[in-house]
Amino acid sequence: MLDKLDIVKQRFDEVSDLIIQPDIIADQKRYVQLNKEYKDLKLLVDKREEYKTLLDNLKEAEEILADGSDPEMVEMAKMQMDEAKGSIPKMEDEIKFLLIPKDPEDAKNAVMELRAGTGGDEASIFAGDLFRMYTKYCESKGWKVDVVDYSEGTSGGFKEIQFEVSGEDVYGTLKFEAGVHRVQRVPQTETQGRVHTSAATVMVFPEAEEFDVQIDPKDVRIDYFCSSGPGGQSVNTTYSAVRLTHVPTGLVAQCQDQKSQHKNKEKAFKVLRSRLYDLELAKKQEEDAAKRGSMVSSGDRSAKIRTYNYPQGRVTDHRIGLTLYDLSNIVNGDIQKIIDELMLAENTEKLKAGDDVI
Repeated sequence: MLDKLDIVKQRFDEVSDLIIQPDIIADQKRYVQLNKEYKDLKLLVDKREEYKTLLDNLKEAEEILADGSDPEMVEMAKMQMDEAKGSIPKMEDEIKFLLIPKDPEDAKNAVMELRAGTGGDEASIFAGDLFRMYTKYCESKGWKVDVVDYSEGTSGGFKEIQFEVSGEDVYGTLKFEAGVHRVQRVPQTETQGRVHTSAATVMVFPEAEEFDVQIDPKDVRIDYFCSSGPGGQSVNTTYSAVRLTHVPTGLVAQCQDQKSQHKNKEKAFKVLRSRLYDLELAKKQEEDAAKRGSMVSSGDRSAKIRTYNYPQGRVTDHRIGLTLYDLSNIVNGDIQKIIDELMLAENTEKLKAGDDVI
């Protein structure tokens, strides 16, 4: 374990030296990558110091006990030894997880898209409930949510809504939400009091930087149209809404949230870049998941991943068989415990698969 950590310390020292070099600072892409690596390595370097202290304490206690000449010191050494022996295995487990190679996408911001599925008006209402859940969760993390485009449901909620989330390690946290979410409850539109099952699809893309995806302007058809929805007098009079069509792939991105045509165009390009980037990423994720037989983040968007059952007050995540009877808090944004369990399951899978550690 220490050998691996010594290699990490060596790399940390190299990166610390590199990020102050003028030529690295001038290369934005390289500088951002190295800064992220520095931050990740610092966690391990700090753990290495704690681990070394525990090992030193254990060695010192063993030496005092072997000597045995001072009864008072022997008593203290026994306590020190018990403490070190109790903490070392836990610390080694933490280090093993930290040594799992990080996915470089995880640090990125995310673009999320919620779409009402089967269930008519109730599915749109549910998509609205999910949007509220994610908004509250993001607020609790100190992340910024920025709506890009939406289409409202006839009885409330959204037929679809697209939004950007920016902050720290956003994609790495929210990627576990991708898939089909089901709700079982008596809809507001139901007069007989029967429980219905409706669904909404959640998609999560890592937000692509300009240097991740190069889009040839000749490949993009740009259409301008009037915004619909709230926005005052400018709605339906100015062509501020923007729709981009990437001709080679047929992918479409549009934005009508801003009053400025320029800002809408900028946001739509951001979404288009992220979708193109996600196409490549989805292929890679499927290959990785097939190798590991992973159920946690297989990238299969048609997979039913979670059920929200209102009559029983429960939420079940089908990928890891986790059931929590805490529906009211979860739909109010308290989804961290589910995400933590999914992260743990994925990391355990990676350890079992014997992925190369640093």
